[in-house]
Amino acid sequence: MKTLVSILVVVIISITNIITAQNKTITATVLNISSDKGIVKFALFNKTNFRLKPLQSEIGNIENGKTTITFKEVAGGEYAIVCYHDKNSNDKMDFQPNGMPLEAYGASNNIMNFGPPRFDDAKFTVVDKNVSLEIKF
Repeated sequence: MKTLVSILVVVIISITNIITAQNKTITATVLNISSDKGIVKFALFNKTNFRLKPLQSEIGNIENGKTTITFKEVAGGEYAIVCYHDKNSNDKMDFQPNGMPLEAYGASNNIMNFGPPRFDDAKFTVVDKNVSLEIKF
């Protein structure tokens, strides 16, 4: 009988952990957009696909220099968000001939280095509650 109760407790705890780690949301807000022209494109990555094909992507409309989006149904794990201000709405980030970006960009955790964002700098963890982040350009 004790073994059966122990097994039942372990199963209930496991199911609870699975349920609480799934279907979370990640809300990302950019507050310092230089103009309301264009859109902000957001991409959600894990370490394996970082800066390749995003797990999810969202488009944020800009109002008064601010935009907010939400990624839905996110399972527990480590993630990073990269976003950019597509001022001319041409669906790509524009660069100068020397490779410097012409459009503002940012990543979760707001660590900016020379060069593109790195996963280890931008990563955050989704566990048992929804996540809200502010990203700065």
